[in-house]
Amino acid sequence: MYIVTGGAGFIGANLIATLNQRGDTNILVVDDLKQGDKFLNLRDLEIADYMDRTEFREHLRAGHFRNTRVRAVFHQGACSDTMEYDGHYMMDNNFTYSKELLHFALERNTPFVYASSAATYGGSTTFVEQRENEHPLNVYGYSKLLFDRYVQGLIPRTIMTVAGLRYFNVYGPREEHKGRMASMIHQMYHQLRTTGVVKLFTGSGGYGDGEQRRDFIHVDDVVKINIFLADSGNVHGIFNVGTGKSRSFNDVARTLIRIAGGGDIHYVPMPEGLKAKYQSFTEADITALRATGYDAPMHSLEQGIEAFVSAQQSRTP
Repeated sequence: MYIVTGGAGFIGANLIATLNQRGDTNILVVDDLKQGDKFLNLRDLEIADYMDRTEFREHLRAGHFRNTRVRAVFHQGACSDTMEYDGHYMMDNNFTYSKELLHFALERNTPFVYASSAATYGGSTTFVEQRENEHPLNVYGYSKLLFDRYVQGLIPRTIMTVAGLRYFNVYGPREEHKGRMASMIHQMYHQLRTTGVVKLFTGSGGYGDGEQRRDFIHVDDVVKINIFLADSGNVHGIFNVGTGKSRSFNDVARTLIRIAGGGDIHYVPMPEGLKAKYQSFTEADITALRATGYDAPMHSLEQGIEAFVSAQQSRTP
């Protein structure tokens, strides 16, 4: 059995879809369906069981899975809202819960692959997995960083894979439920569809209008990396997950407009409250990831956006 936490979410559901494609259906999904429309991400997938996150944690603590063979744990469940300022909730959900699941995997020598975040770098301009570059700007980023460091402290004693994945700007299908936390590519696509216009920020951080840059990675690449590391059996560490190439928001907008057959870009001033925390540039250094042996090519921005738009058009409402 595979355990996928956050399985009704964006990356978790895409991970399950890929496991299904290779014939794996013995999957326990763990999530919180207070936001009920997340079920749409699961309705076309094959799973063995579903558990609410709270119930799952109770079962872990009670040892109810001690006789269950678990092939790998994909820990994608987290509060990913960077605007959430309830530190108690954030630390319990992203740190304490993650520790409980990590120790469950370590006790069983089960591969454990989990979602970290590029938010651990915060205000840094260098994106290499080293402490001097880690400067989170919010409690979300701190919760992820603290767990990464906890994991690093245990790695010398681990046998099976324990891998933390610092996701950069992931986009793709099955993120409709995320609202304002959906990827910028998702949001720009829907802006263009509904208004014919893509709104981008005017210049900041030394970059011109719409020229701020991000490392955009398609969710299919993220899923492949998760599965590769879980299958490898003996990889330990924290790894950036991006393409290693930054692209501008203008590049995204122009690609969407080309695919749509028309549209405009409008530049709007950045809100004052955002300027101090806005990252004008991100680009993953993926040297450590490549050193694990993962050598598959990543989607280019153009390839990824075309795949994203195709998936949006084919999914049933």
